[in-house]
Amino acid sequence: QMQFMETGGGLVQPGGSLRLSCKASGSVFRFLDVGWYRQAPGKQRELVATVRTHGSTVYSDALNGRCTISRDNAKSEAYLQMNSLQPEDTAIYYCHTVPRRQGIPWGQGTQVTVSS
Repeated sequence: QMQFMETGGGLVQPGGSLRLSCKASGSVFRFLDVGWYRQAPGKQRELVATVRTHGSTVYSDALNGRCTISRDNAKSEAYLQMNSLQPEDTAIYYCHTVPRRQGIPWGQGTQVTVSS
């Protein structure tokens, strides 16, 4: 069963940057569009960025152009570089397929906390 493991979160001051990483198990990662989602306390999970199999990207308005998504199919990894972080970016960040495939569980995510 395919699984995702997210790392790279932490506590950062407003205006700071973080680079999140996601490692997928299995051998089908390269055939799937993947994205980064986030869930803030008391809010629904939302998709913030997508990278397609061939590398093209789509961004939501959530991070307002302050992030860059990328992937390395040879490593089955996806990344999210986030800059100019603000307190409202505080959330648990997850990676998953886009659209989300029901048979693949959510990973534990990685906590991003933006606070002075």
